[in-house]
Amino acid sequence: MKITVQAIHFTADSKLIDFIQKKTDKLDQFLDQIISGEVYLKLENVGDISNKITEIKLLIPGNQLFAKEQCKSFEEATDLAIESLRKQIDKHKQKNRSHESGVKEIINNNL
Repeated sequence: MKITVQAIHFTADSKLIDFIQKKTDKLDQFLDQIISGEVYLKLENVGDISNKITEIKLLIPGNQLFAKEQCKSFEEATDLAIESLRKQIDKHKQKNRSHESGVKEIINNNL
């Protein structure tokens, strides 16, 4: 999966970018149809301890998944955002399965 990482108003070091790439690559285990992803890293409210924001947007066929988390570190925010996306992927897969089984049932009833 192709991931684009953008750090807004600061420069992210290669360790952080590698960490994000590893974490997002693990999402391929749950859904192999992910087309691409965009990660935005932002610093907000410099006086606040939990001022690091990670936003992740995944493009999948027919849909887009999004997660935003704010924590003390980008790594922690990324972990939480990835977990949120994993749950969204599970829901997406369940919805597709129930839709497919409903379509199959309609087709079988018409035969």
